[in-house]
Amino acid sequence: MATKDEAPVDTRDALELLESEAKEWDKDAEIDRILKAFRLDAYSVLGLKPGVPESDIKNTYRKKSLLIHPDKTKNPLAPDAFDRLKKAQTELMDEKHRQNLDEAIADARMLLIRENKWTVDSPELKTPDFEKQWAEKTKMVLIDNEQRRRRQLKAQMQEEGREQRKQDEELEQRKRKRQHEEDWEKTRDQRIDSWRQFQKGKSGDGDKKKKKKLKPIG
Repeated sequence: MATKDEAPVDTRDALELLESEAKEWDKDAEIDRILKAFRLDAYSVLGLKPGVPESDIKNTYRKKSLLIHPDKTKNPLAPDAFDRLKKAQTELMDEKHRQNLDEAIADARMLLIRENKWTVDSPELKTPDFEKQWAEKTKMVLIDNEQRRRRQLKAQMQEEGREQRKQDEELEQRKRKRQHEEDWEKTRDQRIDSWRQFQKGKSGDGDKKKKKKLKPIG
């Protein structure tokens, strides 16, 4: 019990400190979760379930981006986590990318059901263990899809490279042909003069031969 000479203890600063520490802990925990999430699965990065409406994607991104924004936390990993969060939101807002992701997740579910010879009505599909297996199978499908995409991109780039080299060679051939024609045209007058001189020389030799033939005999 406080005496008359003792000042009352102000607990406001202590409470504010605890709240601040709690907020920082929440930020650190979310940053850690994002960085550990499978980055090919945008749903996982945002902490959402497949099939959620677009409004949920926007709201979740807004809340999480405000929470872990690099300007609002001293955590050195915040910029990387923020970039991943932004990338995930962009991917899910892209209709084609989201459709491909949804198809991959659905494919993973069906593969798991077939491998275990279950049916869509099997009780195993409603267990937490199935959720874990589904998440792992989804990773495998997404990795396989990404590897296939990279192989296709590499093949496309190689084909584009061959086509570009072919076009460059054709362009070089046209340049050489055009240069040859220009050089040929530049020497036209010189070639004409040379030909005239040649013809004139032949004509002079002919006159000498004729004169020799007309020389009287003996």
